[in-house]
Amino acid sequence: MRFVFVASAVTVTLIIFSIIAFVGVQGVKTFADITPFHFFFGLDWTPSQNQFGAFSFIFSTLLLTGLSVIFAVPLALSGAVFMAKIAPKWVREIMRPATDLFVGIPSVVYGLIGLTVIVPWLAQFNEGFGYGILPAAIILAVMILPTILAISEDAIRALPGRLEEASLALGATRWQTIWRVLIPACRPGIITGIILGMGRAIGETMAVFMVIGNSPQMPKSLLDSATVLTTAIVKDMGNTHFGSTWNNALFLMALLLLLISLSLIIVIRFVAKRSELK
Repeated sequence: MRFVFVASAVTVTLIIFSIIAFVGVQGVKTFADITPFHFFFGLDWTPSQNQFGAFSFIFSTLLLTGLSVIFAVPLALSGAVFMAKIAPKWVREIMRPATDLFVGIPSVVYGLIGLTVIVPWLAQFNEGFGYGILPAAIILAVMILPTILAISEDAIRALPGRLEEASLALGATRWQTIWRVLIPACRPGIITGIILGMGRAIGETMAVFMVIGNSPQMPKSLLDSATVLTTAIVKDMGNTHFGSTWNNALFLMALLLLLISLSLIIVIRFVAKRSELK
């Protein structure tokens, strides 16, 4: 059995590194035809004219991820505190499975709701056009909220009871104990949940594809049609030939997404290690 476990671990590792190597080799071939500066900082994405500037996609990806986290974190953290320290046991037994249920909903369902509810509502305030970064951020915030909430709640509940008892014994109110003692003490767990939520937001495709508008341009407002890295890959991959500059540029976008996800995982490991040392 030990041999089986070791062989399984080695196989999984080889598969992961093979995917990274394949995507990386194809993506780097892009620089044989265009310069890295043109790809990373160019604004013109016109493959028919051999223009492959992806800066607008990268900027929109980071903006969308940051905005969705800003929307999700206050609600998720409030819900985690409520379920961990305020809600009665019977309420938590209902709300926790209900929030976990959101994780199992297919992303296309979220996209359909955004397309039929959020986009028309936002169109009332933007001359009939409701597509853009804002509706995609609202949808992503709902999608990552259960992840952040669940991990944050587990982090709060894992704290030793003596912290809360000592704070209350010193005369702190219940709210002061939660805000100034419990939340700072479980900050590594909360940060881990936020980073995992960011990882899902960066990699989400279908729901974003349905509501963001998919125009290859730099968004000037949150209700301008835009394109992120994932939707650009989905939209263009079927129109390219393997090995062409256009195809290689899409592989380079995929490599960039892999590197961003890898960096988030490294941050999680670093945060977890620091919390263990403390």
